[in-house]
Amino acid sequence: MAWIHEHKDWPQFFWDDAALSPVLADLGRRQGRLLGRMEALGFELRREASLQMLTADVVKSSAIENEFLNPEEVRSSIARRLGIDIGGLVPVGREVDGVVEMMLDATQNHATPLTAERLFDWHAALFPTARSGMHRITVGGWRPDAAGPMQVVSGPIGKEKVHFEAPAASRLDDEMAVFLTWFEAGPDIDPILKAGVAHLWFVTIHPFEDGNGRIARAIADMALARGDGTKERFYSMSAQIEAERKAYYRHLERQQRASVDITDWLAWFLGCLGRAIDNAEAALAAVLFKARFWDKANRQPLNDRQRRALNRMLDGFKGDMTNAKYAKIAKCSADTALRDIRDLSAEGLLIQNPAAGRSTSYRLPRAEELGRAGEAS
Repeated sequence: MAWIHEHKDWPQFFWDDAALSPVLADLGRRQGRLLGRMEALGFELRREASLQMLTADVVKSSAIENEFLNPEEVRSSIARRLGIDIGGLVPVGREVDGVVEMMLDATQNHATPLTAERLFDWHAALFPTARSGMHRITVGGWRPDAAGPMQVVSGPIGKEKVHFEAPAASRLDDEMAVFLTWFEAGPDIDPILKAGVAHLWFVTIHPFEDGNGRIARAIADMALARGDGTKERFYSMSAQIEAERKAYYRHLERQQRASVDITDWLAWFLGCLGRAIDNAEAALAAVLFKARFWDKANRQPLNDRQRRALNRMLDGFKGDMTNAKYAKIAKCSADTALRDIRDLSAEGLLIQNPAAGRSTSYRLPRAEELGRAGEAS
């Protein structure tokens, strides 16, 4: 037997409840604690936290497949679709809009049944030109026989290593019918377990010519959103998988070469989710900092240029601010940029770094500095 889908008991998965139950119970408590903290933030801060996590989910899920999206475009696309004012939207390409459309449909409309037609729509959104790179692919339908065996391969030509081979195209109608029935009406299991099983099951069937990994992660997010009972996302499983990419593929390949006992895969999946929840705490701290920062900033008469530059710095700006960077962001002259920066520095909203002259740069105040920044001015 080469692959899990060739096992005589496929897809009758089973796992060791005794081994996973303590982890599940701990995850449930941590999820509840995180969601409780988010509920206490208030509507606007919850939306900001959710926007950050959704942006990370879209960007990182694509990065796992070596598709690198512009985070600013992703954030703008999500904000526009959810009606969130982020102080200036940037132009968004079709590819970004398509991925965002799929991820938002999976999470915002998580209660809507998952059907073949809905999956076809997701796939079409991912590939609006019906091409994957230079190759034309089937969109709006399962991969055809003409596409040949669907293999995951690495290595140079002539020395390829086959990591996985999916079921033949002739099996897809039946395979997907069983999967979709299980997802909507199958046994009542913990939503976290359901997310882990669904992810493995879908990506093993590999029903499309491309995009299977991203759709599998959207399905897992959909199951998690159903379990959380909220449209808002406060942790990013995809971001954590991307951070653990090598381990992700190693555990996936190992399970796809094994039996239908998927305890090891689920143990890794649950551990990865736990680490995603841990990292959400850091994101929450960033949201709270941003709220405190604007509480202080809004006491000053800031112009649109200053607000735009500060927003860029608060939203994952790389490096520190310089006069040249400010002028480019604010679309103003160097002299105007310098005046704006000096005003912000005087109010404690920017802190000048030690280096001077041509190396002069500015950073945001740290959390502990917000209370005292600018008091001496």
